[in-house]
Amino acid sequence: MKKFIIVILILLFNMNLNAQNKRPLTVDDMWGMKRLLEFDVSPDGKLIAFTMQHFSMETNKGNKDIWLINADGTNQRVLLNSEANESTPKFSPDGSKLSFIKESQIWQCDLNGNNEEQLTDMYTGASQIVWSNDGKKILFASEVYPDCQTQDCNKMKDEAKANDKADYKVYTELMFRHWDSWRTEKRSHLFMLDVASKEFFDLTLNSRADVPPLALGSANDFSFSPDGSEIAFVMNLDKVIATSTNNDVFIINVNDIQKGKETPYKKISLSGGNDSQPVYSPDGKYIAFNSMERAGFEADKQRLALYNRITGELKYVTENIDISLGGISWDIDSKYIYYDAANEIFNSIYKINVESGENTIILKERVNAGITAAGNKLYFRQQQSRLPYELFSMNTDGSGLKQLTFLNNELLSQIEWYDTETFWTEGAEGAKVQSILVKPPFFDESKKYPLIFLIHGGPQGHWNDDFHYRWNLQMFAAKGYVVVATNPRGSSGYGQKFLDEISQDWGGKVYIDLMNAFDYSVANFKFIDDKNLFAAGASYGGYMIDWIEGHNTKFNALVSHDGTYDMRSMFGETEELWFPLWEMGGTPWEKPEEYKKWSPSTYVENFKTPMLVIQGGKDFRVTEGQSFQLFTDLQMKNVPSKFLYFPNENHWVLSPANAKIWWSTVFDWFEQFKR
Repeated sequence: MKKFIIVILILLFNMNLNAQNKRPLTVDDMWGMKRLLEFDVSPDGKLIAFTMQHFSMETNKGNKDIWLINADGTNQRVLLNSEANESTPKFSPDGSKLSFIKESQIWQCDLNGNNEEQLTDMYTGASQIVWSNDGKKILFASEVYPDCQTQDCNKMKDEAKANDKADYKVYTELMFRHWDSWRTEKRSHLFMLDVASKEFFDLTLNSRADVPPLALGSANDFSFSPDGSEIAFVMNLDKVIATSTNNDVFIINVNDIQKGKETPYKKISLSGGNDSQPVYSPDGKYIAFNSMERAGFEADKQRLALYNRITGELKYVTENIDISLGGISWDIDSKYIYYDAANEIFNSIYKINVESGENTIILKERVNAGITAAGNKLYFRQQQSRLPYELFSMNTDGSGLKQLTFLNNELLSQIEWYDTETFWTEGAEGAKVQSILVKPPFFDESKKYPLIFLIHGGPQGHWNDDFHYRWNLQMFAAKGYVVVATNPRGSSGYGQKFLDEISQDWGGKVYIDLMNAFDYSVANFKFIDDKNLFAAGASYGGYMIDWIEGHNTKFNALVSHDGTYDMRSMFGETEELWFPLWEMGGTPWEKPEEYKKWSPSTYVENFKTPMLVIQGGKDFRVTEGQSFQLFTDLQMKNVPSKFLYFPNENHWVLSPANAKIWWSTVFDWFEQFKR
């Protein structure tokens, strides 16, 4: 008995010691995490190659390397780790080589990293890699002048512009800039490389359309048929792409390709909405792709479209299933398609029988992406709020889930944190609304904690159980806050009707959904300090923070990051015009009252709550003018306010040093207004 008591005391001592050794998550921890990006499975299913990215606070830069691991999770080793970025690993069809992108060119090497060979030597560079099954050809993209048939032509045009002493841009059409880049005369074209001869062919010569498309495409927008006789790809041929979501799927007969000549292509998609991600079935009978029905709506339901290459018939397999598809992957027998889709706070994995339409969920929990089917196994990336992306596998029936990589185990083991919890509240018109709850490190039920109420962007997006490198729920909690992140109207993962009901109602039902969840949290979670309540959001979340500023005084202080403030000026400043056209129901001159009604700027006379405004200078989606107006109005109203401006950041804060400033400024702002 005495020995038993001693053993128990030792165990308790060790548990207490382990708890004392843990600490809250820091910004340095978050940026110190190794990031697992894209991966590829070898043809024999025995090896996996993946890209691993790591960042340095000292250099304020990141680097990408390529690693190999056995498909059972053993023998993880680095393959390529030079000072140059290596990415986009793709096994050759015979499995003897690995191709990759380095310094904007396609290379390949042996599976031990030796005998590197450069496959392309293009002035305009190369991106993305798709092999033909016979290993003789590669598809890739490159940005070129549409009418240039040679690389010398592209070089000469660039040099002529560089030698012009005047600094100017001339535009005659929309869109003239996108996200964080000014558009030039160049377009992304689809090329085919003959691997043996190193000769390449521009398959979209003279086209002013981009392949892959400029916006709303996927990570897989061109591919070879299994026999290599045909190519499927995505582009948008509409005249004004700033108002069009009409990406379409086209096919090219490989035998029609001739260097220096336009290649005829055929459109196989039919909808006026966004069609993307064409993937051939292994038996060559079908091309599957994602298809949105409604023109101009970027967040419409992604249906599974199936094009029969023999009959030319096109059918929509998931027409009657209220799920919006993400990435898709065929099984080896061409009977099933595996796909991921938003599902409440998860991104779940499903399989669907393409003939019968029978749909089955095979993995609900966590956030899963990048599914690759290989034999009787599925390989994919998985993350949760306490785990950055790692490689996982499972059997095709959903059994045998296994984690293969453990890139951050040592660092993760040092952090004290809690799994996400969820709760449901009643929103506008009786809708059920889900929220995520995250408790701070070393949580004590008997204590009171300040609250951070978070509002997501999109607005057609959702908070999920992920490890986010910008709006990280665990990072917000790490400074001793309870975090509530609500998925109101407009959130994905709760059916298309729930998502649709934010359009033309930006401050309506969604605002009620949010405030009801907030009020419920404060009233029902006794560990929340009702004297210290804060809120923050970015993009649409920033819009809603601005809306709250003019509609209630429930919070001690607010944070608005790159948020829309004035809908009328936003229309003239943004680039993807289909977005305000759909969300407001037309142009400002067609719907002037709608633009005025849903503009936070309309309610400036009510502004009272202290606000931190944050903006990136290279954000062309929600431009700096929106934040300039907001901060000016706050200052003129004598509302306590601060403006944090990053001249070289876009819609997100992407550099380690700037991210550190972002987090410290946000937390300092909240601390300033604690009671």
